[in-house]
Amino acid sequence: MKRNPAVAGQFYPGTKGSLAQEVAGFLEAGVNPRKALGAIAPHAGYMYSGAVAGKVFASIVVPKRCVVLCPNHTGMGTRAAVWPRGSWSIPTGEIPVDEKLAAGMLKACDDLQDDMTAHIGEHSLEVELPFLLARQPDLAIVPICISRANHETLRRIGEAIAKVIKADGGDILLVASSDMNHYEDEKRTREKDDLAIERVLALDPEGLVDVCASKRISMCGVLPTAVLITACKALGARKATLVAHATSGDVSGDRDAVVGYAGFVIE
Repeated sequence: MKRNPAVAGQFYPGTKGSLAQEVAGFLEAGVNPRKALGAIAPHAGYMYSGAVAGKVFASIVVPKRCVVLCPNHTGMGTRAAVWPRGSWSIPTGEIPVDEKLAAGMLKACDDLQDDMTAHIGEHSLEVELPFLLARQPDLAIVPICISRANHETLRRIGEAIAKVIKADGGDILLVASSDMNHYEDEKRTREKDDLAIERVLALDPEGLVDVCASKRISMCGVLPTAVLITACKALGARKATLVAHATSGDVSGDRDAVVGYAGFVIE
């Protein structure tokens, strides 16, 4: 089954030429890409978060296979939904699903479910794909949408993903899609973002989920980010680096109600 674009022309340019040009501009970071286990990037409209996402993906080597984790904004589908077959289409190309890798993850973890419903209208995974495809023309993906999960469930999913990647033995990048705090003023948003950023840099998935809950930090991708950190740690991660941190106010000039964007690389 082919998953057609849901937000082309809204969150990012809807034509091949304009999308390729815009993504190329964001990827001009002037850095030497390095190999990474994981990356965390924002997923707002490109005019707001594209610069942060571009810095993340420009700074790493993108291998031919990526597991891409996103939150569920629509409320549809199961709590840990894998798109297991077919392809995802975006204006710059069609990206196949790595069906063998997806099947292995479904087999390794009962929490993961074969479910395309959660992905149909979800934007947060889709907006990462133009960056990944620009960096790796032979890209294949395993899309996973995460919602409504407790610490134990997140741990099981992350450890299962790592187990499958270890058994595969190939070069596979984990990507989590997340914006940071939403719709508070600039000062408060940056204060809240800093608390969450601190937990990511500490590679502390449970602490990240807990601080977002206790401090009411509306980091929409906190659950997929926790899964990614868990998996990366199981794969031997030693450090996380903050690549960039910005807010929508940096673009709009409105500092009264902003959204935070942070990008990380985990090695």
